[in-house]
Amino acid sequence: MMLENKKIVFEKPWEARLKSEPLDDGSPVPGHVIVKKRYSLISAGTELACLSGGESWFRMPGVPGYCCVAEIVKAAPDVKDFAPGDTVFCYGNHSLYEVLPREGIFLHVPPGIDPKWVPFVRMASIAATAIRASDIEWGDTAAVTGQGLVGNMAMQLAKLQGAAVIAVDVIDSRLAISRTCGADLVINSAREDAAGEIRRFTDGAMVSTMIDATGVPAVAARAAEWVGQNGELVFLGSPRGTYVADFTPFFNRVHLAPFNVILKGAHEWRYPVNRTPFVKHSLERNSRLIMDLIFRKKLSVEPLLSEIVSPSDCFDVYNNIRNYKDRYMGVLFEWK
Repeated sequence: MMLENKKIVFEKPWEARLKSEPLDDGSPVPGHVIVKKRYSLISAGTELACLSGGESWFRMPGVPGYCCVAEIVKAAPDVKDFAPGDTVFCYGNHSLYEVLPREGIFLHVPPGIDPKWVPFVRMASIAATAIRASDIEWGDTAAVTGQGLVGNMAMQLAKLQGAAVIAVDVIDSRLAISRTCGADLVINSAREDAAGEIRRFTDGAMVSTMIDATGVPAVAARAAEWVGQNGELVFLGSPRGTYVADFTPFFNRVHLAPFNVILKGAHEWRYPVNRTPFVKHSLERNSRLIMDLIFRKKLSVEPLLSEIVSPSDCFDVYNNIRNYKDRYMGVLFEWK
C-alpha cells in the first residue's frame, strides 16, 4: 500500500514548493520507523542559507527541515521501544511522512506538553551547546548577540545557570520577547552604545561570557570588546559571509593582558547523538533535559511562536521570513 506523501522542496535559489509523491508504507527496514508529522519548525538561519544556494552541503533540489513532533505509523520488528500511535520528538524534514532510523534522536513526548512546543526542543538543544562549552556559573554576567530562536534559548539557559543575562539585537520586537523571557537587560545595538550599557550594567567589569548567536563575523568581532578580563567569547551561530577587517585589535583582546579573552566554538555536533558510557553529554541527553524544562515551564516557548502555517504556503512563508524579520520568530508548518 502506498501513502500520499507531501514534502517541501527547495528547487532552486529562493524557490520553495510543496510536492507530492508516493511512499511505501510496508514494513520498514530493520532499525527504522515511519512517522507522520504534526508540526515541523523552520530554522530560519540555516534554512534561508540553504534556500539562497549558499550552503555547499545542501544540494538542490532538496528537502529542508530540522525538527518535528510526529506520530509513529509503523516500526520495524526489531524496534521495541516505540509503537504505532506513540507521539515523539525527532529530527526530521518538512514532510508529512518520513522513514527515519531509530538510532537517531527519538523521545517520547510526555502527556501535558502542548505538541506545538515540542519542535522547539531542537533549537534549545543547539543553544545548550554554548552553555555546555562555556564556564557560566551562578553570579556571572552573560550576553547573547542575536535574539532569534537559538539566541533567545541561549539567553534563557544562561539565566538558568545562575547568570545575569543581557540580550543584544537590532530588532525591537525580538528584544521585547527576550525581556518577556527573562532578560535582565536588552540592548538595541543599532542605536544604543552597547559597550557603554554593558559597562554600566556590570559596574565596569564587562561580561564574563559573550555568546554570539548571529553567525555574522563583524558582530562577533565587535562583541569581543564587551568581554571582561579572562572572559570568554563563544561562537554559537555558524559564521557566514565575507568579512574584511584589521583583526589585530581582535587578536590583541585574546593575546594581551589584562584581557586574555578565550575563544570557544559551540557547534551543535560537537557532542555524539546518543548517550555513551564514555561521554557525559550527548544530543539525546540535552534533548531530554530540555523537554523536562519545557514540561516544568522553566523554559519559555510560547512567546517564541509567531505563526502556524500550511505547508502549501511555503513559497510565501520563506519570502516573508526573509524580508520581514521583525515579524517572524518561530514558524511551524502544520501537517494535516
